Amino acid sequence: MNNKDAVGGDGVTQFGRALLALNIDIICANSPHAKGRIERAFGTLQNRMAKELRLAGVSSITAANAWLPGFIAAYNRRFSREPANAKDLHRPLSSADDLDEILAWREQRTVTRNLTLHYDRMMLLLDPTPLTRGLVRKKVEVVNYPDGRFAVQFNGTALDFKVFDKIRTAQPGAIVDNKRLSAVLEQVKAQQAAYPAHQQRGHTARRRPPNNLEAPGLPSKGRAPRHAVVAAPI
Repeated sequence: MNNKDAVGGDGVTQFGRALLALNIDIICANSPHAKGRIERAFGTLQNRMAKELRLAGVSSITAANAWLPGFIAAYNRRFSREPANAKDLHRPLSSADDLDEILAWREQRTVTRNLTLHYDRMMLLLDPTPLTRGLVRKKVEVVNYPDGRFAVQFNGTALDFKVFDKIRTAQPGAIVDNKRLSAVLEQVKAQQAAYPAHQQRGHTARRRPPNNLEAPGLPSKGRAPRHAVVAAPI
């Protein structure tokens, strides 16, 4: 987040970092006219396009991708305007521009003394090498690619690592299918039934008597249980 009051970070968003790597300047919409133009585009994408998809009966990503070129052509025929300067100022990618690396999500993590770091509820264990041993208490980058891959880098150098631990959720079926579970529960139930009445959970003898707010004028101690208090006839 580009938060002015942030405790850490450099104040650059992931989008800003990618544009900086591609040598592209950000031109913000600071005038009311420019902001209105952006809001109209948002209204088209969030309102008009959603209704057009519904009218066309599109209900899957594959069908939407096949439908989209026709929508763009029709929209441009209706609303596009010729530019004042027809010169194409787009710059081709250079050989050093690796979009897979530039457009990946990058976050910094601190290496612990055990050569570990935490990311996305996982513990990553770096392989002990002369390079990684010198990274204790230093920042490394965890790179998350759109295809699901992720890597750990230091100044552009990839570091070998292993996933040491990951939070796992237990499947309910694995618990229900335990053959010993029912026997254990029956044993616990039998032990609880053998307790005296005042020690059994849920027994009427353990119920709290009503306080003075529930039964004004009656003492709190030595009072009959709540269900036994009957109003006197008038």
